[in-house]
Amino acid sequence: MLLECAVSLVSARAACSPSLLAFGSDSLVELLSATVVLLQFVPSIRLNSARAGKAAGLLLYVLAGVVVLISILGWVTDARPETSLAGIGITAAALVMMPVLAWRKRTLARTTGNAALAADAVQSATCAYLAAITLVGLAANALFHVQWLDSVAALIAVPLLIREAKAAMRGEGCACC
Repeated sequence: MLLECAVSLVSARAACSPSLLAFGSDSLVELLSATVVLLQFVPSIRLNSARAGKAAGLLLYVLAGVVVLISILGWVTDARPETSLAGIGITAAALVMMPVLAWRKRTLARTTGNAALAADAVQSATCAYLAAITLVGLAANALFHVQWLDSVAALIAVPLLIREAKAAMRGEGCACC
């Protein structure tokens, strides 16, 4: 996730890509969510599973806001995203790996009854959705030079993010994992 975050954010900066910046932001939120899960196991920190699950859900709401803001800024500033081969590569890799990671986290969450891990599984599944949406936007820009689609691709993910945030706040996983 750290590599995904770094490559996405550096590539977003280089390519001026709102959708890639949204994807990189998701990677950062996913890292924070994983940190919340791990904090449950630090003896000096009193963070129960339900509270950790709510924190992970809140991070998804924050991500939805960030995606909207990034997309609007892309339109307002008339961003002209360039082709990003590194961005295409990292989103393609995430599209393959994240569903597997989400499924494994969800399976472990069911076994252990850990709401925070279930919410973190939602984060991983959401990352896969965002990877698919971002990849379509990046590929359309690379192949057809449809630059406005980059911002639209980022906005398409917002309803999904809100739905998954609600599920994560309740400690539920998504249907895909």
